[in-house]
Amino acid sequence: MDRDNRQKGKILQIGKFYPIRGGVEKVMYDLMLGLSKRQIHCDMLCASTENYEARDIQLNEYARIIIVPTQLKLAATMLAPAMISKLRKIKKHYDAIHIHHPDPMACLSLFLSGYQGKVVLHWHSDIVKQKKLLLLYKPLQRWLIKRADIIVGTSPTYVQESPFLKKVQHKVTYIPIGVEPLQPQKSISQVIREKYTGKKIIFALGRLVEYKGYNHMIEAMKLLDDSYLLIIGGKGPLKEDLLALISRLDICNRVQLLDYIADDEVPCYFDICDIFCLSSTQKTEAFAIVQIEAMSLGKPVVSTHIEGSGVSWVNADGVSGFVVEKENPEALAKAIRHLAENQETYQKLSAGARMRYERLFTDKCMIDKTLQIYENIGL
Repeated sequence: MDRDNRQKGKILQIGKFYPIRGGVEKVMYDLMLGLSKRQIHCDMLCASTENYEARDIQLNEYARIIIVPTQLKLAATMLAPAMISKLRKIKKHYDAIHIHHPDPMACLSLFLSGYQGKVVLHWHSDIVKQKKLLLLYKPLQRWLIKRADIIVGTSPTYVQESPFLKKVQHKVTYIPIGVEPLQPQKSISQVIREKYTGKKIIFALGRLVEYKGYNHMIEAMKLLDDSYLLIIGGKGPLKEDLLALISRLDICNRVQLLDYIADDEVPCYFDICDIFCLSSTQKTEAFAIVQIEAMSLGKPVVSTHIEGSGVSWVNADGVSGFVVEKENPEALAKAIRHLAENQETYQKLSAGARMRYERLFTDKCMIDKTLQIYENIGL
């Protein structure tokens, strides 16, 4: 876009919640900030969570967060009816709406707003587990797919294989998620690393929920010797089950569950680990931003192949790490051992991880691709 076009075009992103907690919200926020730094007006309409106050936050001259109250819960989904009236009120100020899916409230708001401008549909994932919600939402979802001028996924694999997008491949493309490289504080990294002297550290980060497959990762540790240590950062409902599994396998010296890692320490755990591991088992894991965060520090990744997901596109097998069969502790252990005990392979995949990050997954790449897509639909 030339400068004149930048000054004319105004984008409104619509999505889930504030404060930022999940991956979808993080992508929205990073897109908004990245576009605003290039003097492109981009605001963000979302619902409050954690009892956060509904208000507007002006981040800079070109970016504003518009937060409406969340008022009820239906089919395990938080709803904010105020989003509908807010969008009706502000829609005339925007040249395009960039809507993030899955989010039934955002879709309903767009449907009822009467907005006539361009629509970019950002397809982060299919609705996989919430079958009742999908049943209610399907007619709206079909409308949104038809209404969108362009549909973008986070990886080519996911949008090519989504059963909901089979008939609209002519208007489907992708924008890989991009992040700034992690910036660990070396003094903190050193303190943490000294606690684990002599250990080969495998790190994992994410909520302790079923689709993350942590039980398989823990079972893999039983197949490795005491020189290996798995550190899992994150809270979740499966904590007690996972602690019981660790105890039953008698590997308390090989696995640590860290309930909470302070924000300034998270990059340091990526920094001190030798290998990052992602053991997810379901398509709910559509991309896994944690993979590219690890790759930004040159950490090889061991991940699982999930049919239809973009996870094993992000971590390219033999380039940035290894991709193994899901729900297979033996395959996880074999890949981890091969990486840790073959220096030449480790160095090759470490360099490959960093190069793949720089080529595809920087925040600059994400913003560049987003601008290209806006241009393609006439903005």
